[in-house]
Amino acid sequence: MNGRRNGLLKIGEVSKSSGIGIEALRFYEKSGLLEQPARTRSGYRIYSSNVLDRLAFIKQAQILGFTLDEIKQIIAASESKESPCIEVRENVRRRLQEMDERIAQMRRYRKELGAALEKWNEDKTIEGDICGLIESSSIKQPMPQTKLVGKIRCRKK
Repeated sequence: MNGRRNGLLKIGEVSKSSGIGIEALRFYEKSGLLEQPARTRSGYRIYSSNVLDRLAFIKQAQILGFTLDEIKQIIAASESKESPCIEVRENVRRRLQEMDERIAQMRRYRKELGAALEKWNEDKTIEGDICGLIESSSIKQPMPQTKLVGKIRCRKK
């Protein structure tokens, strides 16, 4: 009998319907993003069709830039009847500020790199131990690294 007839799905059906791999589903279970599913007598995982809604939420939260730990905290807050919306909004606000800072840093870096290339185009080659162009560069700051990590703080009861 197909599990879908009674609203229950095997892991392969969940994977196919959600587009999430079986190993990822098992990882989500172990990490607490998904509840442990019931099992058949032969040990197969059997999921409620509600799992598809949870997986859609997880995928959408990831698209918005939330980490799996942050998503787990959001789910936990919701399950304890607390609205995580204030923290979610603040997290996104912080993430946008970090992105704006990174964009500004990238623009400064691009300007410096463009000026260096312009000078190098004039000089063609510069003597040096390995590459005089690099060795003569006045750029002291490396390209900014991605640091778009925020924390969700759920209120405890």
